[in-house]
Amino acid sequence: MADSLTFLHAADLHIGAPFRGLRALSDEWARRLIEAIPAAWDRVVELAVTRRVDFIVVSGDIFDSVRASYRDYLRFFEGLHRLDAEGIPSYLCTGNHDPLSLWQQDFFALPPSTTMLAADRPDFALFEKEGRPLTIIGGRGYPNKVWSPNENIAEGITRAAAIRALGPRAAEAPYAVGVLHTGLTLDPVKAPTNPVELLRAGFDYWALGHIHKRWVNDERVPRIVFSGCIQGRDVRETGPRGVNLVTLSVGRPPEIAFVPTASVVWEAVKVDASDCANIPALVAKTMRELFAVNGDASCEMMVSRITFVGATPLHEVLARPGVLEEVRESLNDSYSEFFCDGLFDATTAPIDEAALRAEGLFPAVFLRTADSFADDLPGQIDYLQEEYLARNVPLTSALSEKKARQLTEEATHLVLDLLLQGGDGR
Repeated sequence: MADSLTFLHAADLHIGAPFRGLRALSDEWARRLIEAIPAAWDRVVELAVTRRVDFIVVSGDIFDSVRASYRDYLRFFEGLHRLDAEGIPSYLCTGNHDPLSLWQQDFFALPPSTTMLAADRPDFALFEKEGRPLTIIGGRGYPNKVWSPNENIAEGITRAAAIRALGPRAAEAPYAVGVLHTGLTLDPVKAPTNPVELLRAGFDYWALGHIHKRWVNDERVPRIVFSGCIQGRDVRETGPRGVNLVTLSVGRPPEIAFVPTASVVWEAVKVDASDCANIPALVAKTMRELFAVNGDASCEMMVSRITFVGATPLHEVLARPGVLEEVRESLNDSYSEFFCDGLFDATTAPIDEAALRAEGLFPAVFLRTADSFADDLPGQIDYLQEEYLARNVPLTSALSEKKARQLTEEATHLVLDLLLQGGDGR
């Protein structure tokens, strides 16, 4: 029997999804973004072929909408047929965006090596290699857009149930992989399930979809894993996006390697303007920061939201009408593979606290009060707790002394900035 196998875990393709919240784009960037999601699926297929994986699983939300177009179906099925031609089986389940009852069944027929797991019950398949049973595939998709809160999507998906359904040959398979589109306990609304149940099901790896961030349980076996989406769609989905290349070996925990597939990454970037004497210097520093961020992003093209921070003499300049937009246009003209979608000013004017204290006016009194408050860390925490409770705001669990100091410093600078607005800019 084979000692190991490899497969790709993909999820949340969202083919046909629009890119959301973008400003006016050039024709070239509009074309790039329209093509980005289907191109990411093409990369998944190419990766499966070049790595010669044993099979691929896609854990739901293949399409973004129940009204996906013929063109969207064509692109996805072209990938399935290529996998089929290469002898690579694929196992799919549906999600809340593309429930099985609303699939366009009359567009295409699934290739012979593709299995769509049922949505009305637990379903199982047996992957065989060279005539020997190697892996049980068990899972269930979404039958409709909304999952009943009274039904557990993982119920009945166990190795024992798979052997009963598939017959005694399934008992010879050394591995078992679960495929679900679920919120687990991270999203209690979308088909949640208790991870303890998955741990007890007798599977080696749970390939989950729905949560768009990569997430892996601790080192326990089985591994319960969200691979994340294959292409970010807006600034909330920052950083590399892709699939998991999984290796299963007898007697060893699953090995998981992330492989990026996005052609465009999103990044939220903060640039400290405090050491920039003029706008050209700020533009140059911003470009350096963008290249540094992009170096970790595993992708050439990047859309960013940029926020200028820090105390800087440019604070007044950046507040002038039209300046931020002109800086944004300058950034977008600097490098064709980067697009700044939004540029925001969170800078403050430089404040000479020593001079304010020496003047002895109201800002000096305020600073002495702030100093006294800053020295009383327990008092700060008590005050913050009372303020949270008075406003019915959930109290953050991270309210440490370090966080209290940070909030006090930020509040002090904010008040001074407001006091000095319209003054001499100190």
